[in-house]
Amino acid sequence: MKIKIISKSATILLAVLSFACGGGDTTTEKSATNETPIEVKPAEPTPPIVAEPIIEEDQMEEIIDDKSSIKLTGEEKIGNSDCLSCHLVERKVVGPAFKEIAAEYKPNEENITKLANKVINGGAGVWGEAAMPPHPALSEADAKDMVKYILSLY
Repeated sequence: MKIKIISKSATILLAVLSFACGGGDTTTEKSATNETPIEVKPAEPTPPIVAEPIIEEDQMEEIIDDKSSIKLTGEEKIGNSDCLSCHLVERKVVGPAFKEIAAEYKPNEENITKLANKVINGGAGVWGEAAMPPHPALSEADAKDMVKYILSLY
């Protein structure tokens, strides 16, 4: 019984909504016949595309002088490398602590060069069985800056 009342109510509601929304006639059909046609103008030709000049790579090089380049300290260079995966300042991890190295070597030019070469070429046997891997991509100047920082920790 309730289902019949609900279905009748829904049918009546749909009928009311369809008549309220316009039903069958549309006013646009009537008004469209009374309007004047719109004039269509021909499209104007598009201007030609001007290609940008080709710049050769030689012309694109930027010259950077020493004054404008950023100089990193030895500590920053160590932080940007893989050194801290095996070494820490205060305690031994895989390799010796930086302070242990500083206590072993005096900060003179001979030791700085020797240790910088060991960083670049790798080494083993001084601090135990673990071998330090080589770092051939590291420049000698960067390696020396890093060693100077380490030796300054004593």
